[in-house]
Amino acid sequence: MSDKKIQIIESLGSGETRALGMRFGRMARPGEVIALSGDLGAGKTVFAKGFAEGLGIRVPVTSPTFTLMQVYEGGRLMLCHMDAYRLEEEEELEAVGGHEYFGGKGVCLVEWPENVAGLLPPETLWIRITRDLEKGPEYRKITITGEVPDEDPGH
Repeated sequence: MSDKKIQIIESLGSGETRALGMRFGRMARPGEVIALSGDLGAGKTVFAKGFAEGLGIRVPVTSPTFTLMQVYEGGRLMLCHMDAYRLEEEEELEAVGGHEYFGGKGVCLVEWPENVAGLLPPETLWIRITRDLEKGPEYRKITITGEVPDEDPGH
């Protein structure tokens, strides 16, 4: 794996953010962990919904803020969608076995990854979504740090 790269993408609405998530879902490979960071309402769950759709998952995807973790099957890969917003210590994710999904046969999306950063594998792809109200209420700057997979996941 090469040095971590940084890529910046601008989104002008939730449709574009969701489409980006779909693109990443189509490229996802088994064992990948993607950290989704950003303020409340930035678009992390919108990205996650698109990601699931890109994997071929057809059930509704919701933010797992209150359940901590939601597992979706039925797509090309299993998706484990986590939300560490309410966690105060990394051990809380370990206690429910969330860390066991990292590097497995599916792919993991982790919202609020800062709260469990010590558990994330070093090859985690970081996606930070930020708003800039001066550019409009729907504008999002999406900063991707890490190794982005090729367009063809080779399945």
